[in-house]
Formats: sequence, structure tokens, C-alpha cells
Amino acid sequence: MAKRERKLVAGNKKARHDYFIEEVYEAGIVLTGTEIKSVRQGKVSLKESYAKIEKGEIIIYGMNISPYEQGNRFNVDPLRPRKLLLHKSEIRKLIGYTTLKGLTLVPLSMYINEDGRAKLELAVARGKKLYDKRETIAKRDAARDIDRRMKERRC
Repeated sequence: MAKRERKLVAGNKKARHDYFIEEVYEAGIVLTGTEIKSVRQGKVSLKESYAKIEKGEIIIYGMNISPYEQGNRFNVDPLRPRKLLLHKSEIRKLIGYTTLKGLTLVPLSMYINEDGRAKLELAVARGKKLYDKRETIAKRDAARDIDRRMKERRC
């Protein structure tokens, strides 16, 4: 199966540092005309953003889409809450994760797929403790050190 073509617009590196990722979902996002133009220019920030389930809908908060320069009066609030589009069965599953297991919904990345639609990669995540973060850093440093030594031996 061929991998789909997609243009990465924004990523959330801190999410993988602060959380253990349990499951990942692809969600559509409801945007206005000037917002999608700004997204295509790559003016999106996912830092400090999170998703909540309200009245059977998933809403993302804290996602910053900068106003479009030529948007004039059609521009909207850059930090406004935006609705995510998922199948009802996926939403029910996410409700179970967040209410019963106490997990969090965190956006990992935003991209534009081959159809020109903006999509958001949403993760079900469990927060890391400080010692978990240190352990992850130590493992990464050890792997980097091993790679460096292997490279020296080959030369």
C-alpha cells in the first residue's frame, strides 16, 4: 500500500516528551476560509493546545492559527475553540478513555492531505512523571552515544 502524500504544517514535539502516547486518531477540523489560507502558509502553533469532549463533540482549545494578512474583517480570533470531526464510534471510544481511564487528548501534528483538507493527529495520552522524562532523556543519550562509537569503529 502506497503511503499517502501529506504536507506537515505544525508539530507538537513537547507532547511526546510530556506524555506516553496510547493511541492516535486522525481528525478533520472545522475552519473558516481565512483560517485554512493561514494554515496552508504554515502559521499554526499546537503548543499548549489540548482537546476536550463537550456534549458529544470534541473541541480543541489553545491552538493558535495566526490571522491571514489579506483577511481583513473575515479574520477570526486566533485562539478560538475549534470543533474536530470524528466518527461517532471513535468519539464514544475517546469518551471512555478520558472519563474511565483518566487519559488526556493531545494534538500531535497538523497537516494537509492530498485532497487539500486540513487534518489533525490526535493522541490519547497518559502524563509522564518527572522521573519518566529523565529516563527517556537518558535512553536517548545512551543510544546517541552508542551510534557515535559504532560510527568511529567503522572509520
